[in-house]
Amino acid sequence: MTSPYRPGLVFCEMVKMDALIRHDPGTYRLLDYDTSMHPIGAQLCGSQPAYAGPCAKIIEELGFDLIDLNCGCPVDKVTKDNSGSGLLKHPHLIGEIVSNMVAAVNIPVTVKIRAGWDEQSINGPQITQIAEQAGAKIIFVHGRTRKQAYRGPANWDYIKDCKQAAREIKVFGNGDILDAQSGEKMFTDTECDGLLLSRGLFGHPWLIEDILRHFQGQEPIQRCQEDIRNALLTHLDYILKYQKERKAILDLRRIGSWYLKKGQGIKKLKEIVVRAQNLDQVVAEIHSFDWGDLC
Repeated sequence: MTSPYRPGLVFCEMVKMDALIRHDPGTYRLLDYDTSMHPIGAQLCGSQPAYAGPCAKIIEELGFDLIDLNCGCPVDKVTKDNSGSGLLKHPHLIGEIVSNMVAAVNIPVTVKIRAGWDEQSINGPQITQIAEQAGAKIIFVHGRTRKQAYRGPANWDYIKDCKQAAREIKVFGNGDILDAQSGEKMFTDTECDGLLLSRGLFGHPWLIEDILRHFQGQEPIQRCQEDIRNALLTHLDYILKYQKERKAILDLRRIGSWYLKKGQGIKKLKEIVVRAQNLDQVVAEIHSFDWGDLC
């Protein structure tokens, strides 16, 4: 299942440390990956330092290339026990968790953060220094606060501040990287060491390749709605190789809204996809839709 879009590093979906240490089957399933996906990282979240070392060891034994402590997820069900971005309110706890992970494994440990819990508690630079002292190799900085969630623009000045606070730890910028030009601007404005792409890839899996081509001085690949159709069907094919049909339909409803955003008549097809009940029927609708006129 090698991606045609040349990612540098991918991550599995975030998993909770307390579920991993209980050997919850559903949690282990979220950590499934194909060997062609290397280099690949696992994301852990949790607020119990005692779990950090044993969980990091499990991740290493599963063959991952690095472990990331997610201190960025803003959703309530994650932050309610101080996991995810809830850890932003307890910076020294982040240091303790990272230290325990680093001591337990031989693979790199990284940290993903937001700028702070809210505008009144911006502490990204402090956490950058704590993560570095604890042994983390990279910190991924999202230029929004937890309170913002995904609303409003990312403030890249927060990322620049983290870069200036760092000595040896690498700082990667994250937030509002939607095309090759914004990728270049992130480097210019923040002087960061690398880019982390997330929501910008939803429905645009070629974004990484677009950015790489831009930095290599190559012309961008002109894509049209037919390319979107092919990417959507390829994505669905990957899902079907892994999920049963009912789950694949639910996943298709979700990813369909990513791919089907613009174009004359596309709204009707999007409604069909997000309300899909029968997989064969909806795939036939995708194939029969007049994509050519939308190029």
